[in-house]
Amino acid sequence: MPLTILLPDPLTALIAAALAVGIALVLHAVVFRIMKRFAERSDSESDGVLLKRLSSPTRVSLVALALVLVAREVPMLEAVWAKVASFVMPILVGWMVLAILRALVETMKLRANTTVEDTLKARRKRTKLTMLNRLATFIVVFVVVGLVLLSIPGVRDIGVTLVASAGLAGLAVGAAAQPALKSLIAGIQMALTEPINIDDVVIVEGEWGWIEDIHTTYVVVKIWDERRLIVPTSYFLEKPFQNWTKSTAQLLGAVKLYLDPSTRIGPIRQEYERLIKANRLWDGRVQVTQVTDTQRDAIEVRLLMSAKDSPTLFDLRCEIREAILDWLAENQPEAFARTRLASPDGIGITMEDQKAA
Repeated sequence: MPLTILLPDPLTALIAAALAVGIALVLHAVVFRIMKRFAERSDSESDGVLLKRLSSPTRVSLVALALVLVAREVPMLEAVWAKVASFVMPILVGWMVLAILRALVETMKLRANTTVEDTLKARRKRTKLTMLNRLATFIVVFVVVGLVLLSIPGVRDIGVTLVASAGLAGLAVGAAAQPALKSLIAGIQMALTEPINIDDVVIVEGEWGWIEDIHTTYVVVKIWDERRLIVPTSYFLEKPFQNWTKSTAQLLGAVKLYLDPSTRIGPIRQEYERLIKANRLWDGRVQVTQVTDTQRDAIEVRLLMSAKDSPTLFDLRCEIREAILDWLAENQPEAFARTRLASPDGIGITMEDQKAA
């Protein structure tokens, strides 16, 4: 005897829906448990990422599919489903698309090896994937919201009326949304032209830091003291800024010493060569000792050096500066610059000599 004869229609629909949902959930749990075991035995991390991202949307989609199949046999349930399907289905499809998109992006990011010394290619790949993922997410969400709104008769009628009288209202909205649209278009341009990448070392508004994250409308710059500088995306297309890792992370740096004009440069050059060659932070490319300026009471000696990246270069400069100052204090203390004054008899004396007298 059919179930619809034994029970009232509402109760029949409720029991049928509950059974359909229960069977769908059990089936989903069994299938994903089996797939999870296969993923754990796999050497690829992408299998686990794919299962993690698809677990929730496939569970809900399978429940929806079960309700659709049961609704064909239960008239009341079919009537209820017909009312909600027009805006539930776009949401489910959009959710599934976003889950697949994010799973693919995360899988491709895993292949971008950032553990090697030269991470430029990996950082470029990660940046493109991040930007394209966010742009695609925006488009999918926009389309889903539009489909859901159009599925509601009242909203659809209002939308047709507004389109008919858009005119000046459209211009006003366009003017108000100009900054947001400008930043959005700038985000697309950045994904294509790559003026910056994630983890690039930059100087923006006089602040030195790293590109921590790139969004469609703004960029997060992590300052060296762990502050965050939030910069509009359009800034990097309209204003000049320094990118220290655009093509390579290698950099040159200098330590400047201000010494007495009578200082012997030869021993300092030899000691600097010994220090730089023994330092683990030096990359072996550049080491130069030069007198770059002459003033009345001092000469400027520049110790030029190179390193694989900016943090390493900063540490290298500090270590060389400390070591060379210690060496000068021990071996050539007279090399430190002094201020000279002319005595009445024409003999030059230093400020230190004058204080001692």
